[in-house]
Amino acid sequence: MSAAPVNGPEAAGAAGTGGAANGPLSVDRALDVLDAVAGSAGPVTAKALARRLGCSLSTVYNLLAPLTARGHLTRAGGGYVLGPRVPALHRAFQRQTGIEDGARELLLGVRRATGTHAYLSAVGRGRIAVVDSTLPVSAAGGPFAVGPDHGAHATAHGKVLLATLKRPARRRYLAAHGLPRLTDRTITSPERFEAELARVRRDGIAVSVGETDPAHTCLAVRLPGEGPDGSVRALSVSLPTADYPARRGELASVLLRAAAGA
Repeated sequence: MSAAPVNGPEAAGAAGTGGAANGPLSVDRALDVLDAVAGSAGPVTAKALARRLGCSLSTVYNLLAPLTARGHLTRAGGGYVLGPRVPALHRAFQRQTGIEDGARELLLGVRRATGTHAYLSAVGRGRIAVVDSTLPVSAAGGPFAVGPDHGAHATAHGKVLLATLKRPARRRYLAAHGLPRLTDRTITSPERFEAELARVRRDGIAVSVGETDPAHTCLAVRLPGEGPDGSVRALSVSLPTADYPARRGELASVLLRAAAGA
């Protein structure tokens, strides 16, 4: 579905007085609306969005108008849900990052071989994100939700991806995101973190044992090549921390074989 232009009353309402603020603040609030709808289990009413965003109902309606006109949102069940434009954006993202061809088959192969959920992550232009996983669409989230990952320093896929960056780029990333403590196992020392990344480069595999959540452990390897946008990708799995000691060798072997055949 192509993006429809926003004209007439809807466009005027979005920029008029008493509605959403002009300029960057208006864009920021519109994206907040989109994120709030995306993060909900079902249709979200305008009143609920106004409460969540802490703004007036008229502002929310002014933001909803262009989002629905362009197909990013649609009315359903007395509220708003994601619209038909969203799948096209996701497909475009996959195409531009080079994860479209064979990526799904790779993830499903790891899922079948290990019985654990598999994830595909990427780093590019200073951002790390989980771009696909074997979690079912109906899943509440799992340990790593698809989307930007701001706690990448504590994940196995984040360690793999950060280890591929040149030191100046890695320093810029860490200066922007820091090394916040997520659990008592999270590495928060820059020196220890650099030593950890050196180990990842040496061994070809990264492990995070309860560093983001004590209940979860993840392992990751780098995938060969780069996407069209220059992004680097990582393949990872997650499992309960209690199961990790008995399965480490098995999971590492599956990941390394999958990466070699990718």
